[in-house]
Amino acid sequence: MKSPRSADRTWADQAIRKITAENNRSADTHLYAVPLPEHWGVQLYLKDESTHRSGSLKHRLARSLFLFGLVNGWIREDTTIVEASSGSTAVSEAYFARLLGLPFVAVMARTTSPEKVALIEQFGGACLLVDHASEVYAVAEEVAATSKGHYMDQFTYAERATDWRGNNNIAESIFQQLELEEHPVPRWIVVGAGTGGTSATIGRYLRYNCHDTALAVVDPENSAFYPGWRAGVPGFSTGVPSRIEGIGRPKMEPSFIPSVIDRMIQVPDAASVAAMRHLHTVAGLHAGPSTGTNLWGVWQLVAEMIAEGTRGSIVSLMCDGGERYGGNYYNPAWLASQGLAPEQHEAAITRFFDTGIWSG
Repeated sequence: MKSPRSADRTWADQAIRKITAENNRSADTHLYAVPLPEHWGVQLYLKDESTHRSGSLKHRLARSLFLFGLVNGWIREDTTIVEASSGSTAVSEAYFARLLGLPFVAVMARTTSPEKVALIEQFGGACLLVDHASEVYAVAEEVAATSKGHYMDQFTYAERATDWRGNNNIAESIFQQLELEEHPVPRWIVVGAGTGGTSATIGRYLRYNCHDTALAVVDPENSAFYPGWRAGVPGFSTGVPSRIEGIGRPKMEPSFIPSVIDRMIQVPDAASVAAMRHLHTVAGLHAGPSTGTNLWGVWQLVAEMIAEGTRGSIVSLMCDGGERYGGNYYNPAWLASQGLAPEQHEAAITRFFDTGIWSG
């Protein structure tokens, strides 16, 4: 008997199998132990998301968004995929679009690093650059409408596309990798917020499993997440784009869930650069600036644990690799042009490692 299902359903079945097979071929990302003075009594772990095939934490989000679009019937065999992105999400979505043989268009601010633009194009995507970050939403919607495509809208769907109960999400992976460590249930997990999807997934997972772990979210200066969380104002807006690619937004996005967060820490942009550079010195890891934002918050929490005499562990994320930022965050001339002077903050980190006391 002929199946009553449409050709679109048959194609979607094949697409889902391709994405699932890609996941099955992929090993989990490494959880590195970052060396700290033993007498501090604190262990720090960094989950290296740069080892995904598309090179960043956003690989997980892109996979979830594609599956979400497929099961909802939004993505079909001839669908043009469109995204508003500061770079890494677009790189990962370009990868999955190519896997499925679909055209991909990324709408992003003109300030996005050229390395990320090149990666999107390498995976077969096209880049549409706009002058101001606030324009990306409307332009992406327009491109999707005129091309009869699908606007992925990571800022709305990130928190609902990922299964927060488990299903090999990033939170479940962290706890599995910590099982044999001295402190398998961390005191803190520290992440940044771009869409808010990662913090929503981890925060919900912690509560669902009743873990005695607190979630700290770090946020760059000018971003709306920190002041909106502190003031308890949904939809809070600063109107100012973040200078740290991948995290921070000029307005609180729909995927940002403030109620699952135990603490937020605002981080100066120059401090993110300082912590990023210090990581290479202390651990030999070459990371991007959003990882530096994470670490600036981590060092403050480690200092508090030392002062309290609390032993335990902290987990954070290495969101992507530093090779994507050679032209900007690792370029002294670019930093100077942006008024970013990380030296003072690097000195604060050095003092902390010498004394165990935070004075940043």
